[in-house]
Amino acid sequence: MELQQMRYVVAVAETNSFTRAAERCLVVQSALSHQISRLERELGARLFERTSRRVRLTPAGAAFLPAARQCLDAAERAATEVAAAVGEVRGRLAVGLIPTVAAVDIPGALRDFRRRYPDVRISLRVGASDELAEQVKQGAIEVAFLGLPTTARPEGVNVRELARDRLVAVVAPDHPLAGEPTVDLRRLSAEVFVDLPPKTAGRAQSDQAFSAAGLSRDVAFEVTTADFMARLVGQGLCVAMLPSAYAPQLTGVTTIEVTDAPARVEYVIWSRVSCTPAATAFLAILDIPAALGTERNQHDLV
Repeated sequence: MELQQMRYVVAVAETNSFTRAAERCLVVQSALSHQISRLERELGARLFERTSRRVRLTPAGAAFLPAARQCLDAAERAATEVAAAVGEVRGRLAVGLIPTVAAVDIPGALRDFRRRYPDVRISLRVGASDELAEQVKQGAIEVAFLGLPTTARPEGVNVRELARDRLVAVVAPDHPLAGEPTVDLRRLSAEVFVDLPPKTAGRAQSDQAFSAAGLSRDVAFEVTTADFMARLVGQGLCVAMLPSAYAPQLTGVTTIEVTDAPARVEYVIWSRVSCTPAATAFLAILDIPAALGTERNQHDLV
């Protein structure tokens, strides 16, 4: 059984197509099909059901796929560790981030990292803080940038605090509040809101603040990205509350200081179990030693 055969199986399973899998693997389709057929003979079982319309895994293929992925991951990790032993950083770097991360210039950090380590493949995943933290624990991503209420802190991972910030109100330029220097939660509670989905850390910041003040609000729009929140606000449909450090990136809206605004904390997290050479090198770009514990705060990145 060869690693290349496993790569072909994974590619077919992920694309549901021998043609697209061959294109991804940069081989002709006949060669890919031949290698998979050879593997099926060796295993004594068909891995795929092939029809003129579709390709799908058989029960044997579904059982084989996780092990194939594990073998490929192990082979990549081994090659990465060997390269690191001779002073080279290779492999992959998966970075997760919330849409409103502001404490670190992520594109700038990736630019510096890419210039120094051009052989590392980089993938970015945007999501909610709790989802990203779980992916770091599972090893699906190496480093993640989170934003949490002050009442929460990431657990089960290495943590470094990056910055603390307060939310501001975001309204349309012609909104009656747009000319006000400040506003409070009680006045905002009369407005229609757009916010992130329930049970996300970004939503919890505002929900907890209004609840603590004994107020309720109407969240008529729920979206997953801050830029689309701003687009709805700009149309006069609603108002929003977003981090003050992130708000200057928005266009077509006006921001107002909230006197009793909720606060949030931005963190960078990485695995307690293992830190790949690429993740260690990326953290070093941010002047964060991967080997240090979780107690010290890193405010100088703001």
